[in-house]
Amino acid sequence: MKFLQQTFYILFFCSLALSNELGYTTIASGFKKPLYLTHHVSDKSTLFIIEQRGIIWSLKNGSKSKKPFLDIRDRVHTPIFPGDERGLLGHAMSPNYDNDNCIYVNYINKKGETVISRFKGNNEEILISFEQPFSNHNGGMLSFGPDGYLYISIGDGGSAGDPYNNAQNLSNFFGTIIRIDVNTTSGYKIPESNPFIGVDNVKEEIWAYGIRNAWRFSFDSLTGDMYIGDVGQNSWEEINFQPVSSSGGENYGWNHYEGDSLYVQKEKIPDAVTPIYVYPNNANIVKVLLGWKEEDVRGCSVTGGYVYRGSKIPSLYGHYIFADYCTGRIWSFKYADKELSDFKELTNSINLENGKKTIYISSFGEGLNGELYIIDYSGTVYQIN
Repeated sequence: MKFLQQTFYILFFCSLALSNELGYTTIASGFKKPLYLTHHVSDKSTLFIIEQRGIIWSLKNGSKSKKPFLDIRDRVHTPIFPGDERGLLGHAMSPNYDNDNCIYVNYINKKGETVISRFKGNNEEILISFEQPFSNHNGGMLSFGPDGYLYISIGDGGSAGDPYNNAQNLSNFFGTIIRIDVNTTSGYKIPESNPFIGVDNVKEEIWAYGIRNAWRFSFDSLTGDMYIGDVGQNSWEEINFQPVSSSGGENYGWNHYEGDSLYVQKEKIPDAVTPIYVYPNNANIVKVLLGWKEEDVRGCSVTGGYVYRGSKIPSLYGHYIFADYCTGRIWSFKYADKELSDFKELTNSINLENGKKTIYISSFGEGLNGELYIIDYSGTVYQIN
């Protein structure tokens, strides 16, 4: 049945298009390799833009601050070549920021280590750090869930194919999403409701595992459900789903599965959770070797997005919106009662820059009002409207 669903989506991928009712507004430009956008927890007019080199800028009513909100270039790895996945990767503002003045960041330091830190003003407290074996698949997302806990994505450690089988090994952080309680004066606590509490030789911080590189995940601001965009290896890009009712512990299958297909020379895992949506990783092979038409090329690196809960675009309300970094294509669908419906391609309707250049969508962002933003790695931030 899953194969038939995939076939259906592939065949009709380009025929399900949104009418030309969407557009975009350029919010700001001139950023250096921006990777993420998030909002202030109480001020609707203020957004934050993360640059990979180690700077966070505040953006108030579209005006960029003269000084960085945070500048940690002195400790963040500086990207030195195209495709370098290291640097400042994620930022989350404490839900109690107006009282505690705390923010949380996820970065790769100059030693090649993942660092999860809490900043209060300019004072840094390192909560978690560990060495990365390779330069890619660092994850990088962190976000507070509806339960008030901090969720953090950590990639499988890099290289290709997860050579150390990290993602199925619960004795390390690699290939997981972890969940910690940072409502503390120092350090962090492990929630007693985490799924692996008390299990020997397991990192009790782990919330879910079997993940290759969850570059971006998000929580539906209305329902609390989690959507995970997991970047594929050679064949499939995937979107995974975790309902708000979950007690954690899901195994999303990597590296035994890529998408919902068995990975090379791997056996089945009975309890693996299959993606709710996959699309072929074919941008490079198809374009160069097979000469398919442009509309048949999906992409090569999924950029997970958000469920739209804004008010400006009623036709997209409740849709999960996501994209592919390599092709700049943007899509949406609804997911309810374990069924995916109302699939739409939004690329031509939004029509970023009127098709004049390739848009490298490094991330989406969500405003406090539920409106959505697109971050172009080339330096521009757009709002969908």
